[in-house]
Amino acid sequence: MATNENLPPNVIKQLAKELKNLDETPPEGIKVGVDDDNFSTIYADIDGPAGTPYENGVFRMKLILSRDFPHSPPKGYFLTKIFHPNIATTGEICVNALKKDWNPSLGLRHVLMVIRCLLIEPFPESALNEQAGKMLLENYDEYARHARIYTGIHAVKPKPKLKTGGGISESTTALNVDQLNTTSVIPNVDQKNAGLVVPLQVPQIPLVASPNTGKSDLTSTTEAGNIAAAAAAVPSMQKKEVVVLAAKVAAEKKRIDARKKSLKRL
Repeated sequence: MATNENLPPNVIKQLAKELKNLDETPPEGIKVGVDDDNFSTIYADIDGPAGTPYENGVFRMKLILSRDFPHSPPKGYFLTKIFHPNIATTGEICVNALKKDWNPSLGLRHVLMVIRCLLIEPFPESALNEQAGKMLLENYDEYARHARIYTGIHAVKPKPKLKTGGGISESTTALNVDQLNTTSVIPNVDQKNAGLVVPLQVPQIPLVASPNTGKSDLTSTTEAGNIAAAAAAVPSMQKKEVVVLAAKVAAEKKRIDARKKSLKRL
């Protein structure tokens, strides 16, 4: 089941919508997946664009969303090794869309499309991989040869399948259900302090047969036992109400019995 502990409710709702949309209408050359154990990490498989040294390769990457997303950009990492000026040997991605050009209105679709475009048009001026950046500027053919070697070794290997298709819909549904359950449960004490009316759950008080009449009755002995049992069956904050209610029931029963005796004398 997906977790949402690291993301606020409004982000959870928006994220679920975006993932569903990405699943139903995926961007060209991009497949998005989710991890049920950590919904703040989004995975994607990016097809190497045709006509580039990355053609025929499939590059897996991930976006990590922080708690203040979308006010701060996600962090992007390539999990598949790649020879590219703007992708460090550690996998970190350097692209303006994830840095100075970030805007909270930008969605995951935009970010993923920008990253795929980076495979078509690298920016050696802001290189994280200095060797690749220098090689691209000085000798493109040598750069392309290195990139194709990396692609052939690392990007054409079979990868574990991402959870796509109906899996994303199931996970986003589970995420919404989890969020609803988390945000809708309010302790009774908070409801009381907030002025909300909380229905009092009063267990049914059993009637004990009287030894004199054989009929159901509340004697002084059983009254105390029933009241104690009722109080123990509900939360502590409601015990006082239960005791008062049970006492009222007992008093009413005694009043009715006294009236019956008076009628008999007549």
